[in-house]
Amino acid sequence: MTWIDYVVVAVYFIVMIAIGLWAMGRVKGQEDYFMGGRGFGKLLQTFAAFGAGTGAHEPIQVGRTGWTSGLSGVWSALMWLFVTPVYWITAVWYRRMRHLTLGDWFVERYESKALGAAYAVFAIIFYMFYLSTMLSAIAKFAVPLMGIDQIAGLDLKYVLIPGLAGIVIVYGVLGGLTAAYWTDLIQGIFIILLSVLLIPYGLWALVKEFGDPSTQGFMDGFTIMHERVSSDYFSLFTGPSAGEFPLQYIVALTLLALVGIVVQPHFIATGGGSAKSENEARIGLVVGNFLKRLCTVGWAITALIALALLAGRPELAVDPDLVWGIAAREILGPLNLGLVGLMLACLMAAMMSSADTYMIVSSALITRNLYAAYVNPSATDRESVKVARVTGLAIIVGASVVAITMANVFAQFTFAIELPILFAAPFWIGMFWRRANATAVWITIVFSALFFFILPLVIPMLSPEMRTDPAWTTTTNRIVKSIKRTATPADVARHEAWGEAMEQAKDDKKLREKIGAEPPQCEAGDPIEVILVSGDKSIFWSGGVKPVGEESLEMISTVRDGDASILTQRRTGQLQGEGQFKLDFLLYHYIGVDLANVSKATLETLRLPTRVLLPFLVLIVASFLTPRTSESVLDRYYAKMKTEVDPDPETDRRNLEQSYNDPKRFEDRRLFPGTDIEALRPRKSDVYGFAISVAVCFVVIALLVWLAGIGAA
Repeated sequence: MTWIDYVVVAVYFIVMIAIGLWAMGRVKGQEDYFMGGRGFGKLLQTFAAFGAGTGAHEPIQVGRTGWTSGLSGVWSALMWLFVTPVYWITAVWYRRMRHLTLGDWFVERYESKALGAAYAVFAIIFYMFYLSTMLSAIAKFAVPLMGIDQIAGLDLKYVLIPGLAGIVIVYGVLGGLTAAYWTDLIQGIFIILLSVLLIPYGLWALVKEFGDPSTQGFMDGFTIMHERVSSDYFSLFTGPSAGEFPLQYIVALTLLALVGIVVQPHFIATGGGSAKSENEARIGLVVGNFLKRLCTVGWAITALIALALLAGRPELAVDPDLVWGIAAREILGPLNLGLVGLMLACLMAAMMSSADTYMIVSSALITRNLYAAYVNPSATDRESVKVARVTGLAIIVGASVVAITMANVFAQFTFAIELPILFAAPFWIGMFWRRANATAVWITIVFSALFFFILPLVIPMLSPEMRTDPAWTTTTNRIVKSIKRTATPADVARHEAWGEAMEQAKDDKKLREKIGAEPPQCEAGDPIEVILVSGDKSIFWSGGVKPVGEESLEMISTVRDGDASILTQRRTGQLQGEGQFKLDFLLYHYIGVDLANVSKATLETLRLPTRVLLPFLVLIVASFLTPRTSESVLDRYYAKMKTEVDPDPETDRRNLEQSYNDPKRFEDRRLFPGTDIEALRPRKSDVYGFAISVAVCFVVIALLVWLAGIGAA
């Protein structure tokens, strides 16, 4: 980075702080601080949903999976695509709740102050881990851009992460959600720039490097990209990594995301609760998230360009997470226009636009569902806002500590994304079924916490011999697929990069293992044999298995499939399990399901039935065995959730009073009248909006396939 790049970053920071100072004067009470007075229109709601939903780790993640899996790697972020149409329905729920936190919703629906407190604790842990992934991603991205990995003898992350946290704290703590939303508008523009900036410059870099700039334009970069990269990298559902994202895995990821996303704490604000009306809530949430899906298309095309341009980089043979940073440095750096600094600011915007909202929502939960509920029930609005500012700081500091001390970004992200299992079933069922009650919810939370998080850690501690028991160290079969095809220039470059990386690694055994097997040595146009190795994944251990002493591979079968040969092997010898024990896979073991021949993606897909269905089943059964919630409380709650929000607060208050006085006024609109199911018949706007959103999902996929296909032979 040059001085002009640092100036761009500095100006960006100054503008963010100035917005926080401006917004501070607009905060009069809790509703202003936590919800911006519920006065946001379509534009700010759109960019709030876009900013909060777009993490700094996602472009880097797509860059990595695009490097290893080609176009199919886009599903590492695009898995949320078919969740988006459901937002057209859920946005109405969050606005009709008329609450400041989702903890307040649990208190009202289940008559339990303790449930609100438990949800607040969940939110704190969730955000510390989820936000830490973004801080870690920024630190990794910045190293190749800044060209340094240390400042004053300290690793860059020890300086950069606290610095970023400090900026977020200043403008977010001062200005509350209003500051967060206005900065999200600016940061959203930066994120869009991040998503498209490398494409035209990258295509032109391909022309300059491998084409003829005197006769070719930047669009010819697409043709060069296809000439340099094998066609299997351009498949949306299969790829060079033996189908890392097949269709069944994408469906499973979508369902898991759908079940859990509704209880992510920030959805009470960005999901529609801060909007002027239901219409603003819906349009803001859906359009904002479709903006993100379009940005994901840009990330995928950028990854393909990087594949064609940077295949010879040895550092990428070692760590594909560096794809985005190195691409930005190599493509934008030579221009010396401050674009490298702009790219770094853009990625910081992706992190900060999420962090500010997460911080404010978390501080609202701590203030309302812990402090006001148990410490000072008579706290004034002024006192509550002071507490919120202090506790919001704690969330960012906690996330920074996790980011600095926990090296495994994927582990941080996985833990955070699975936590909503605890509250997902109580939310979905409580939204529609009167029979669900607080006792049943506690049973479900305790069951989910034990079954999915606590026992998988505790059982191996109590019975360490499990780690070497052959019954539990089984793996899926190792599949070696040999494919013959013509070598591309990228194949040649990859082999050269591998050689340089192995030379640099020298006697570092772990690093050499990370670099992996030698790619085919070839010249462009030569017939080559590409070896794809898949399977050999531990069935019962989250950290896999490692050999104890000598190990060997036993051949099971070898078959031919057209030009490809497929060798199936089984690992033998004593093994030791690492990480947590997958307790839910005992179900498949005891009903006799043979998992030896399934792929890694199918193994992950099989987590869906247990993680989604078991909590729902436990809650339903427990609800039938425990006392109901008070009928008067349920009548009041469901009457409120059926009353459309009026943008005028006074009119809305009168409409609510009418519903409270006559809870049966919407009986004629119920889908199942006379039952405990409180779902209403969908309106035309519900059906049309949902259908259009589904159609847009296919438009996004068509756009991605079309862009990736430009220049193909």
